[in-house]
Amino acid sequence: MALQIAHFSDLHYADETLAEVDRCFGHAIDEAIALGADAAVITGDTTDHALNAHSPAFLALARQIKRLADHCPVLLLQGTFSHEPPGLLAMLALIGANRPIHFTNHLEQVVLTNTGSWLPSQNWQFESPPQDARLLCTCIPTLNKADLATVVGAAEAAQAMGDQLARVLAGYAQGHLAARGCGIPVVALSHGTVHGCVMEHGVPMAGADHEFTSGALFSAEATAVMLGHIHKHQAWSNAGRLIAYAGSIGRLHYGEEGEKGFLMWDITADHADLSLVPTPARRTLDISFDGPPDMIQLRQFIQEHDLADTWVRVRWQVLEEDRSQVDRARIEQLLDGAAGVKLEGRVLPITRSRAAGIARERTLSRQIERWAEMTGIDSRETLSCLELLEHRCPEDIAAGILHRAASESSYDEVLPAPKALPGQQVA
Repeated sequence: MALQIAHFSDLHYADETLAEVDRCFGHAIDEAIALGADAAVITGDTTDHALNAHSPAFLALARQIKRLADHCPVLLLQGTFSHEPPGLLAMLALIGANRPIHFTNHLEQVVLTNTGSWLPSQNWQFESPPQDARLLCTCIPTLNKADLATVVGAAEAAQAMGDQLARVLAGYAQGHLAARGCGIPVVALSHGTVHGCVMEHGVPMAGADHEFTSGALFSAEATAVMLGHIHKHQAWSNAGRLIAYAGSIGRLHYGEEGEKGFLMWDITADHADLSLVPTPARRTLDISFDGPPDMIQLRQFIQEHDLADTWVRVRWQVLEEDRSQVDRARIEQLLDGAAGVKLEGRVLPITRSRAAGIARERTLSRQIERWAEMTGIDSRETLSCLELLEHRCPEDIAAGILHRAASESSYDEVLPAPKALPGQQVA
């Protein structure tokens, strides 16, 4: 019999994100209940950072988790330590609800029994599938690279983490196949980065320091792999089995691509299917200018878009001398109908580069000539000034300039005979 599993991830509850995430998570729970979810999993980053137990965000999260657990069993996975300090989510497992809540922060397997309870393994895996298992969940929460760095060294820890996790996943394969042979659906849960996945801003993730590859995840032989950490929904398939990120529940940053929501999984021992159920995440719009914001273009943008309940970001870049041309107050006034406005201006500093080859010239006069050639400037006047500096004392030059200002005479006519500097003879 197929199981319906509601998969949530990256809620990021915090007082500053509460309005967005609580509205979206509340809607998602309503949808999961209406669709008849048999179980629910949250694959990490349930909170955005450490929260006080009495904070509005933590209280709102607890209320929503209880509401979900009143309908079906809930499994919580440890996410990124900077978002979920170790032990924070353990408090949610103490909520008195109609169905059990299980929190896992280490390698283990958890069985959902036919009676609707969670049964964790004593070690990293069960020796054999429990008799009354309805669903087998293999939990691989965020692991601490610092622990591995103490063994292999900091420089090798990133690559070693991926290698070690690949071995762990392969080690689960035999037990997963045995469970599936008994007709038990198998789900692997984790929080991390898959090589080649795409970030919410459309940037592919490629590098040697990511925890997983799709090949390593499929080698675990689970029916479905449910992931958290990346905020964009995406999936990989192989012979009826699926790997998928649920993505974030709401839209917390400008420029995020794709729908926001949760995944509704339909799984059997040998086949997995999913659908993305959208949430009412906030809408964001971007308008960018290569120079100072063009008010005519901005007015046209406003006419073409419905700004109600929309967050707008205006971006521009200007040269340093043009920064005063940007009227921030006027921009905010034009966008008064938007739910929120963010102005991002980039000031480009004026940079001057030296003429190519100038350092290879041996004399100062040749360097000036080279600079004049590259910049298209007549060097004669500059070289004349250089000659004065080389052959006249400062008092004579100053006297000539003052006399020229008075009589508009040439330098040659007004300059007095050069005076000998200490240690020199007058020619």
